[in-house]
Amino acid sequence: MLVVGLTGGIGSGKTAASDYFASLGITVVDADVVAREVVEPHQPAWQAILERYGAQAFLCDQSLDRAWLRAKVFADPNERIWLEQQTHPRIRERLIQQLQNSKSAYAILVSPLLFESGQSALVQRTLLVDVPTDIQVTRASSRDGNDEEQIRRIIAAQMSREDRRAKATDIVDNSTDLGSLYQQLLPLHQYYLELANAS
Repeated sequence: MLVVGLTGGIGSGKTAASDYFASLGITVVDADVVAREVVEPHQPAWQAILERYGAQAFLCDQSLDRAWLRAKVFADPNERIWLEQQTHPRIRERLIQQLQNSKSAYAILVSPLLFESGQSALVQRTLLVDVPTDIQVTRASSRDGNDEEQIRRIIAAQMSREDRRAKATDIVDNSTDLGSLYQQLLPLHQYYLELANAS
């Protein structure tokens, strides 16, 4: 089955794009959603985080304190590597399972770290939602309530915009409004349907 990997940096509009594909009846598998599932209380990755960091890594309801953990791993590359070793293999396993269960003509795999995590090996094409860095910072800080400096650290830890553009098979520009984004996505949807039918 045709699987299209949808990616983009923080604040680029991946969710707006994937919601549009979902509205057209396409199965969307979201790596961020799966990433949250693998660290739910008492899952193996959750247990590993507890053993490494103790109670400070969690909120009162035993769920992960994402803000605390994000600050920790973006401040120390070794901690980020450790966390990825706990989560990435488990995420990958679940993604494959969900993609195999898809019933639509093609499927979308949404992943902010599509190229960095090796999840691009699960897809046949890649679609980049691209915006200039300044727009990323503005959107992400107003959406998440994070300060600009933290957003810029996250952007610096992700693959560069230039590298993403070089690797992507398809690129849409989301620097204006949703109407413009949808106008670019609809012909791609029709193209993906043709590819899926031809295979």
